Amino acid sequence: MSNPETVKSLAAKLAAGEASAVELAQDYLARIRAANAALNAYVELNDEQTLTEARAADALRAEGRAGPLTGVPIAHKDIFCQTGWHARCGSKMLESFAAPYDAGLIERSRAVGLVTLGRTNMDEFAMGSTNESSYYGAVRNPWNTDHVPGGSSGGSAAAIAAGLAPAASGTDTGGSIRQPAAFCGISGIKPTYGIVSRWGMIAYASSLDQGGPMARTAEDCALLLNAFAGFDERDSTSLQRPAEDYTRALAQPLAGLRIGVPKEFFGDGMSADVRAAVEAALATFRTLGAVTVEVSLPRSGMAVPAYYVIAPAEASSNLSRFDGVRYGYRAPEYGNLDDMYAKTRAQGFGAEVKRRILIGTYVLSHGYYDAYYLQAQKVRRLIAEDYEAAFAQCDLIMGPTTPNTAYRIGQNDEDPLAMYLGDIYTTSINLAGLPGMSIPAGFGADGLPVGLQIVGRWFDEARMLGAAHQFQQATDWHLRTPEN
Repeated sequence: MSNPETVKSLAAKLAAGEASAVELAQDYLARIRAANAALNAYVELNDEQTLTEARAADALRAEGRAGPLTGVPIAHKDIFCQTGWHARCGSKMLESFAAPYDAGLIERSRAVGLVTLGRTNMDEFAMGSTNESSYYGAVRNPWNTDHVPGGSSGGSAAAIAAGLAPAASGTDTGGSIRQPAAFCGISGIKPTYGIVSRWGMIAYASSLDQGGPMARTAEDCALLLNAFAGFDERDSTSLQRPAEDYTRALAQPLAGLRIGVPKEFFGDGMSADVRAAVEAALATFRTLGAVTVEVSLPRSGMAVPAYYVIAPAEASSNLSRFDGVRYGYRAPEYGNLDDMYAKTRAQGFGAEVKRRILIGTYVLSHGYYDAYYLQAQKVRRLIAEDYEAAFAQCDLIMGPTTPNTAYRIGQNDEDPLAMYLGDIYTTSINLAGLPGMSIPAGFGADGLPVGLQIVGRWFDEARMLGAAHQFQQATDWHLRTPEN
């Protein structure tokens, strides 16, 4: 089995002069054009823009001014504003919107010389766990195209798994980096809330949304997080902290590492094949010197209902700006201003977005705010306290990323609640603002990937990435591809 390309391996090729940024970009663009029709992972390509960036990267190398990532290709989720590209957010509402500025994450990506391959497909306004709600069509899982890649960052995950990008940006509101990473057999990290700038990232739920990297390996995620993380004064939620090297713990042995295993994550609802893969992964950590301890997150069962009150409430507010007046889609025929608002939003938003706007508007309405939204915020605090108590007994928490492997396309069309319950292991991390990641940990009975979720204390990304890297040095799940 040949090892797939990684950010690290491509950076080494560029540094050694074995390939140019232009050659890498051309190679990936050719792969994308050959395979994207079957997967629908990308929604926009712009060869001229990509090759312009690649030529600039090669010029920096020729001048001796290149950084370690200069010239490495990357795909960006279509939720980040980026000059030279559309930012459609998977929606008809923004079909013609061309971003007039760069998001904070994009600025930092450009600053280190990463070359944009294209824009990846996503659930509409990041609302979904399957990548079926995109106005531009469903993304298909490279491991089995009858199955979903997960969402909302499913286009990014599918592109990496299929070899159509070595890395990509994603966003995670309730699991939207980790769940597609699990479904597609790649690595992805949601950093601590506030570590990566939200400036220019089209908002879904502002107190939960967080951008982060997706790649094949934990080491690649660490390299990319070094580029993405940092204070941004334009983002009121951005945290001003000293710069970190997220690769610093990659070589650290795991002897004595305490891994907390929440008993609530191994109850009813998890499929037997996911349980077997996760338990085998935990056994591998023990052989590497770690110890596992049982911990409890007693209010974890409240995470999904609390999340699906808070997130739609914030979405209802954030999406009120899409009214046909200032930018985006406008209904072609209407009688008056109120009629224009109603028809624009009815025609511009898809069914899942409308469902969440309705839920959010309801829980924020007079007489229900205290009963639902305020109560959900109290539950959110209790969930964070549960994690604080658990971390008094352990260094990291591990368990399944998802209760099942990837759904079949259309499986949850008539039962959106089943899709929401698929987030049962991921939403609590967002509610608490903690860092979490998913790494490949095996395969289910259907031959589809299984993800292991790793959760750390606030700002403990380096330890998480180090543990994940040590696991990947001892296993080859992250090197498996749909072709082999």
